[in-house]
Amino acid sequence: MAREQLQTLSEPMYFILLALTKPMHGYDIMQTITAISNGRVTVGAGTLYALLKRFEKEEIVYQVSDDGRRKTYIITDKGRDLLEREYVRLKDSIAAYDDYFQRGSRQ
Repeated sequence: MAREQLQTLSEPMYFILLALTKPMHGYDIMQTITAISNGRVTVGAGTLYALLKRFEKEEIVYQVSDDGRRKTYIITDKGRDLLEREYVRLKDSIAAYDDYFQRGSRQ
């Protein structure tokens, strides 16, 4: 199911998975996303927890601890594969853009 529905990731999805390459709880995830995107991407609590729930169901992330107040998550191998595929897809898109404007648009 994940492979079919998650062929491409939204920015919030991408940055959540990127943040979760280290164990983190919700507030840390939101702060990390803001930091690594230089403030360009912010994720609210509602979006974050809805995506974490979906990612858990799809076995893309898993919960490593729950102290009653905070749940800590980390990315799975399946999630790392998804993140890597998205990274490659984004790089390919950038390369296509560069190629088009450096060579293709002049033809």
